[in-house]
Amino acid sequence: MINSLGLLSTAQFIKSPFYNQRPVEADISLLVIHCISLPEGQYGTEHIKNLFTGCLDCAADPSFVDLQGLEVSAHCVIRRDGSIEQYVPFTKRAWHAGISNFEGVAGCNDYSIGIELEGTDCTAYTELQYQALVDVTLQIQQQYPLITKQRIVGHSDIAPRRKTDPGSKFDWHSFKLSLAL
Repeated sequence: MINSLGLLSTAQFIKSPFYNQRPVEADISLLVIHCISLPEGQYGTEHIKNLFTGCLDCAADPSFVDLQGLEVSAHCVIRRDGSIEQYVPFTKRAWHAGISNFEGVAGCNDYSIGIELEGTDCTAYTELQYQALVDVTLQIQQQYPLITKQRIVGHSDIAPRRKTDPGSKFDWHSFKLSLAL
């Protein structure tokens, strides 16, 4: 269930400072699927939480050098075990899409919800992640009916020159088929 504050009852809420108000005229009408792991390919670390809360020690790994000063967030992260962390209420604008465009409308953060799957572009996601993603997506669609199956996309769809996630291992067919049940 999603409450009136935009919080998912099945998620652990960890407040990110990296969000702001959505434009008044913006209707939530897009769901963007991403992937993340820090360092890439390592799972179950605190680094994602630290990145989204502004506490990442960029000296902890050489691959973090480009993350220094980065202010980024997602609404939710679905871990490999299917657990869900929510960083930004759905009613607020998370900073997940960057320079982006969907069907000719720029600034996808204004009207989208961003869900990160713990993983990489080239690694299969877990069944527990798919189950959690389907459950969350159905709740999001119930709360925000403008998010139809056609308006559920990957980061690569809205920023094709910059991003490749959720990657070739994401099973779009099975995921969208599961939404029909």
